[in-house]
Amino acid sequence: MPRVGAVSFDLWDTVFVDDSDEPKRRRQGLAPKPVARRDLVHSFLSRRSPIDRTLVECAYDTADAAFRQAWHHQHVTWPVEARLRLLLAGLKRELPKEEFQELVTLHEEMELRVRPDLVPGIAEALEALGRRFALVVVSDAIFTPGRALRELLAGYGLRDLFSAFVFSDEIGCSKPDPRMFARAAELAGCDVAEIVHIGDREHNDIAGAKDAGARAVLLTAAIDRGSDNTRADAVCGECSKLPAILDSLDTL
Repeated sequence: MPRVGAVSFDLWDTVFVDDSDEPKRRRQGLAPKPVARRDLVHSFLSRRSPIDRTLVECAYDTADAAFRQAWHHQHVTWPVEARLRLLLAGLKRELPKEEFQELVTLHEEMELRVRPDLVPGIAEALEALGRRFALVVVSDAIFTPGRALRELLAGYGLRDLFSAFVFSDEIGCSKPDPRMFARAAELAGCDVAEIVHIGDREHNDIAGAKDAGARAVLLTAAIDRGSDNTRADAVCGECSKLPAILDSLDTL
């Protein structure tokens, strides 16, 4: 096996605990994110003329379903702007350019206003690995785009540990598309076979990396999505064990 040239990381449930911001939102009296997003659309449209909330719910649900179809089967993640344009088209409504852009930004930056927690031990693991390997983010962007994800990482002092970023909204495809991992290798200056990808999802992270020619570690520190049936080269239940696992993979 080749030596490890770079280590790539998924973000959600690998670096950040997905939806760990929701208890914080409740404590602040804020609605859950899915409700808050629909509230935003209803509020912006109601400024111009009344609209039934149930119609907004239906249009939003339809746009979400279309997004998931494209994400899961075509391996692309539509940007928030495209999703909201589709939603408004279904309602046969428009917003002035500045208001529409404000609506987009409020969606994209929702997780910057109430931030998710880090997976326990991941900051220390990243610092240890960063002393030995080039680190690259390889992540899908669902509502939060790459620019805001960089800001989330910076808020925890982690952004500068990564030498490169591959986000689906910026590259035009999403995991498990092999171009995500090929781009990570290109940016890291190594062959894709020298990449070890760390993530939590078997289909996107593990199968995606393996099919692209990289190696993969299934991280279950936040959630175990199927460690009993994985193609991963290793399974890691505690972030503190990641350096030792990389040591075992960094052999000729």
